[in-house]
Amino acid sequence: MSCEDLICASCAGPVVEARCPACQSARAQMHHHSGGLSLPVIVMLLLAALALAVMLQVAH
Repeated sequence: MSCEDLICASCAGPVVEARCPACQSARAQMHHHSGGLSLPVIVMLLLAALALAVMLQVAH
């Protein structure tokens, strides 16, 4: 979901326009949530773990 899809409950305007303080904080929160892992990163980590498990199994 992006800011373009959100409507502010305080001023009834699009959050992307940041008309009021509530819009501004919601917009800032949407743009600064980059701490999570993306799906491609998770898939690569799982594949690496699977490859490591297979290599360890073959070594024994």
